[in-house]
Amino acid sequence: MAKRHPNPRLAKIHRSYTVEEIASLYGYHRNTVRAWIKHGLPTSDQTRPFLILGRDLVAFLQARRVKNKRPCQPGELYCVRCRASKAPAGDMVEYKPVTETMGNLIAICPDCNAIMNRRASLAKLEQFRGRLDITMPQALRHIGEGDHPSVNSDLR
Repeated sequence: MAKRHPNPRLAKIHRSYTVEEIASLYGYHRNTVRAWIKHGLPTSDQTRPFLILGRDLVAFLQARRVKNKRPCQPGELYCVRCRASKAPAGDMVEYKPVTETMGNLIAICPDCNAIMNRRASLAKLEQFRGRLDITMPQALRHIGEGDHPSVNSDLR
């Protein structure tokens, strides 16, 4: 099954590959590998069958992966629908803990009103903050600890 982002580490740097071998290695069609060649994947020479050096294949796939990265600055979250990192609407973010040390920052995109997410460590939350107003969850209180316990509560 073809993956969206091929793992560059599957290719051996000291080996030469044909188009068919690369296609079977990554689970892509031969025409996909030929399109990579048209987009800059270097071949050893212009004779057929094309031979691609493993180190060239690894460098090409790593360069594609780096080119497609969209890093977020402090105070920004990534909107999947807009495909851009941007400051959330109203500069308001909610922190939802996933584990004791990690959690998700959840906000609304100012342009398309979609939900934006960013994973953040609780210890490094100040680095992500920027000018954001981060709402932290409050601990839930026990029913008997409230000012007005439930009607059917016998706790006194």
